[in-house]
Amino acid sequence: MAAPSAAFGGTRNPGRLVAFSDAVFAIAVTLLVLDIRPPEDFRRLFHGLGVLWPSYLAYSVTFLMIGQIWVNHHVMFDHIRMVDRLLMFLNTLLLMDVAFLPFAASVLSDAFHSGDGQRGAVVFYGATIELAAILFNIIWAHARRGLLGSTIDDAGARFVARRFRVAIVWIGAGMLVGAFLPLLGVAVIAAFIPAYWLPIRGERTGAG
Repeated sequence: MAAPSAAFGGTRNPGRLVAFSDAVFAIAVTLLVLDIRPPEDFRRLFHGLGVLWPSYLAYSVTFLMIGQIWVNHHVMFDHIRMVDRLLMFLNTLLLMDVAFLPFAASVLSDAFHSGDGQRGAVVFYGATIELAAILFNIIWAHARRGLLGSTIDDAGARFVARRFRVAIVWIGAGMLVGAFLPLLGVAVIAAFIPAYWLPIRGERTGAG
């Protein structure tokens, strides 16, 4: 059962919040491709396309990461029956961070293109994703204080919370590794994607 409501201000249906969030996610993934620019020398086209690998890497990892954030955002809001002002504010911070990810991806790809600042770029990129993970945990913790519906029980809510907490540790580990071995750090962060595409127990309606 949900805890007694600790809503901040009035509550309302989450439909508009979810619709707005979906729009921001869609715009963020669309912006990613703008950082991939065609080669300037078409006489060596395939060579030019090949040297763009940092852009492909940043695009692929970030697109799938935003997609995964979108999926888990829906997992949360499948169970959140109402939102209050605090939850809307926290969700706005999450969307602000998601909208920032294309810039972080651009910094990452430019650092690998130039060969300079790679360690700092991986840490910066990881920190942007880490903030999203932290906000997910805060949003879910607040939602558990009376904003959840009957589609999830206490055990399921705790399982989702544990899954979200793992994200903080995982991305933090990628940042730490990236501070010394940049490509390996990106690999650790990227490995987070397939792991978190797996279903979370309790995400289906009526599941525990």
